[in-house]
Amino acid sequence: MSHANGTQQYLHADTSRRKLLKTAATAGALGALGMPAIVRAQGVKLRIGFWPVAAGLPFFAAIEKGYFKEAGLDVEALKFAGAQQVMEAMLSGRSDGSSNGTGSANLAIGEIAQPGLFKIFATNPSNAKHVLDEFIVPKDSPVKAVSELKGKKVASGPGIQNVTLCKTMLERAGATGATVMELPIGQHVAALVAGQVDACYTLEPTGTVGRMNGTTRVIEAGVVAHYILGDPMAPWHGGSASLTSEFIKKSPDVAKKYIAAYARGIELVRTKPDEARQYMKGYTAIEGPLTSEVPLASYMLYNEFKPADVAYFQKFYDLFTEKGIFERKVAVEGLLYKA
Repeated sequence: MSHANGTQQYLHADTSRRKLLKTAATAGALGALGMPAIVRAQGVKLRIGFWPVAAGLPFFAAIEKGYFKEAGLDVEALKFAGAQQVMEAMLSGRSDGSSNGTGSANLAIGEIAQPGLFKIFATNPSNAKHVLDEFIVPKDSPVKAVSELKGKKVASGPGIQNVTLCKTMLERAGATGATVMELPIGQHVAALVAGQVDACYTLEPTGTVGRMNGTTRVIEAGVVAHYILGDPMAPWHGGSASLTSEFIKKSPDVAKKYIAAYARGIELVRTKPDEARQYMKGYTAIEGPLTSEVPLASYMLYNEFKPADVAYFQKFYDLFTEKGIFERKVAVEGLLYKA
């Protein structure tokens, strides 16, 4: 099957699934999709989907610090098993947006299925300095570089964004013949310890967990910036916080208040990271000593984007068009929120 045909079938299946979600959104159906723990404050209500990864910290902090409540908003935090499910909830009308940490390419697939679906108001760019993405191996593995993963079994996080990136990075590093398999990120360290795979393309805090328990080590971090964008220090806008265009159109003033309160969460992470870190607990698997060790992503608001940032974001999206995952070019500029 060609990439293009595979993409068409994926989008057709996604559209069909969206229709099913709209007609079968009972409590039982939502439970089957991993619908979640709910956090509420008083006021105008927004439903925001999140994936339990460290990059969602500004959202978690804004809830726990009461920033949304102070803005008169009632935020319902919807926890999902993966970024694709966050996007599907937006497509089906069960969610009004996504928190940081939601795969930007997953969101773009929703945009292709339903043009004008959302607007991005913040991203969490990462690179070799602001670490999110990495390849890890067992601590005693002889592998020292990504290029040495030729013919090896490599696990990737679930979803089209993770798998496409993993396969492409292995190709570009010269690791020919590697076999890539999807595996929930929470199982990566255990799979390496059990010898089920030789390496993992993973996201933090996985590398920190393995290092702290003495079972795995990182062979390279900031790998998407290196192999996809061509510069280890380039900003990889791999995750995005967004609101649906429908919600923005329906409640523009509420949307502005939400984004302003969310921005306070970003400012807390930037200026008081040690205080902010504690709010990972309850939203992610990060707690205890791990809380102070896990790297923090960088964050960029819609009004902070420079032309170079848009260009790097576009280069990331263009990879998915090149690989046939996107059936058409998705222009980043048109997806950014405008106040």
